[in-house]
Order: sequence, then structure tokens, then C-alpha cells
Amino acid sequence: MRRAVRALLLDGDALVLLRRTRPGRPVYWTTPGGKIEPADASPEAALRRELDEELGATAGPVRQVFACAEQHPDLHRLNTFYVCRLLTMDLSRRHGPEFDDPSRGRYDVDLVPCAPADLAAIDLIPETLAAYLQDHAAELPGLVP
Repeated sequence: MRRAVRALLLDGDALVLLRRTRPGRPVYWTTPGGKIEPADASPEAALRRELDEELGATAGPVRQVFACAEQHPDLHRLNTFYVCRLLTMDLSRRHGPEFDDPSRGRYDVDLVPCAPADLAAIDLIPETLAAYLQDHAAELPGLVP
């Protein structure tokens, strides 16, 4: 079982999402985040590290809001989602293994209004997150300062 942290990162009333373009797969959107590494002091530390790596970003206070498991033939992952607000973002600071290997595809940053209709219009994964946001997107901005 691989443990991962994901950010429901708010910029105003929009979510900061990654639009993934990968060879041989339809375009999809996902949240920033990734695997908790052994060197991470806590899940929150892992989340902040991932935001720095993937977006060159810093976030304000975080609040855990949702968790889900993903099971694929080659991977079992437990994702824990945290809502937080974007403080700074400098895409020129992005770094990490996903940016070192062009065969992994593109990681474009999109701002998508945090509203059920807007989120339903994109292929957001995992599907359990998309379902959660259909019910709770309107509440997220009020959960963090």
C-alpha cells in the first residue's frame, strides 16, 4: 500500500489542478501531490514538499477533508486530501522526477472554478475525488482562512 497526500489547493474560488497529457492516454486532470517519502516528518510536510516540487508553491494552513483508496493491478494507494489556500506559486521553480523524464508527459497547471458544474466538465481523477467534489465543492472555500 502506497500512501499519498493530495492538495485541494484554492486560488481564490478556483482549484489549482494539473492537466496531464500522457502518451497513449486521454487528457485528464488531477490534484497536486504525491507519495509520502520516508524522510517526510509528517503527511503535512510531504504535502508541502510536493507543492514545492510540482508548482514551486507554498500554501497556508491545511485541513484534511477526504481520503480514498485506489486499487489497480500494479498499485494500491491511499490518498489523503487536504484543502488549503495558495500563498505563492513560481512555476520556474518546479523540480522533481516528473519533470526530468519527458516520457512521463506534460503537467500543465489549470485553474478550474471550484463549482460542481465546472468540475464535472473535466475528466478529474481519481473518480472518487470527482464524486466527493460534486457534493462538497461549494463548502471547500469556507474550510480554510
